[in-house]
Amino acid sequence: MKTKLLSALFLLLLNTAFGFAAESKPVWRVEWEKTVAAAEREGVVSIYIFDAGPLTEDTVHAFERAYPKIKVSQLRGRGNDLGPRLVAERRAGKHIADLFAGGKGTAFTTLYVGKILDPIKPILLLPEVLDEAKWWRGAHKYVDPEDKYVFVYLGNAGGVEINYNSKMVNPREFGSYWDLVQPKWKGKIVAADPRMRGMDNPVLFFYYHAKLGPEYIKKLYGEMEVSIARDYRQPVDWLAAGKFSLCVPCVSDEMDKAMQQGLPVGQILNLKEGGTLSSSGGTLSLLQNAPHPNAAKVFVNWLLSREGQAQVQKGRKGRPRTGSNSLRMDIPKNDVPEEMQRKDGVDYFDADDDNNADRRPADKLFNEIFGKANK
Repeated sequence: MKTKLLSALFLLLLNTAFGFAAESKPVWRVEWEKTVAAAEREGVVSIYIFDAGPLTEDTVHAFERAYPKIKVSQLRGRGNDLGPRLVAERRAGKHIADLFAGGKGTAFTTLYVGKILDPIKPILLLPEVLDEAKWWRGAHKYVDPEDKYVFVYLGNAGGVEINYNSKMVNPREFGSYWDLVQPKWKGKIVAADPRMRGMDNPVLFFYYHAKLGPEYIKKLYGEMEVSIARDYRQPVDWLAAGKFSLCVPCVSDEMDKAMQQGLPVGQILNLKEGGTLSSSGGTLSLLQNAPHPNAAKVFVNWLLSREGQAQVQKGRKGRPRTGSNSLRMDIPKNDVPEEMQRKDGVDYFDADDDNNADRRPADKLFNEIFGKANK
């Protein structure tokens, strides 16, 4: 009898200890463990990814190593392909993708305006993600005016590059974007069509910048006989071949490839109109009725964690100077190229500010300019 009483007492104490242990877990930890367990049962998260953006294959594999029971099904492409595809899928009643990771132009203009997103803000769970003191200027950043749908996790300092043929142009001739409209450059400039997706940064910079604006666009694209290409690579090839002296805009990743190949091209930055702050494809959105809601929640929180953002900043494996500048401030910036480093006291033109986010007036202006040129 005495032995039975002692055994019962031991079991009671043990259960009490376990009870106290369970009660001592913070609420977020309990919720997180339930979410991870449910995500592992789902087994997959489906993400449509801007292929030239910061969410690299290496970063995806790092997530799969951290959560080996959750596989990432990824469809990679350009925003101007992925955005319409997502809209078409939703109209057809197909819910394939959980998340979109890519440019804010597609995320805002196509997905947010198209009303096919769920708020991403409520699925942020980890304290280190929720703690806004760990983020640049002490706040989370969103593209949408409601501050809850399109999360921005990158802030690359930079500008709109003037791309040039190094055999034909002396870069010292350019101290301002207005130098592009000098008569000597008439007929010698090529551009990737600014109306294409992926051109948001230069379009919004030129249109909304107080020292440039619509008049500058009319002068550059309406009077300088700029040749327009609807292909991302073609303008860079023409520039390198010497068919044109200058290219504005050219697609950054195509220019990077050309410079890495040793072609006679270069880029001019740091003009007097100042620089930009851009997400550079570093936005994250949650699709409505996500088929794997728990796995999506785990991926979002991991990507925005210190571990995930440190991986993003590394860039592409084997390709130096491809790192991006996370808006998290509690991770080293060693992998971030110098020109992307944010500097204190600089008044950046924020290309992701919702006041500067509407492309439609600029696109209307470009249609008017190019329509007249084609008559």
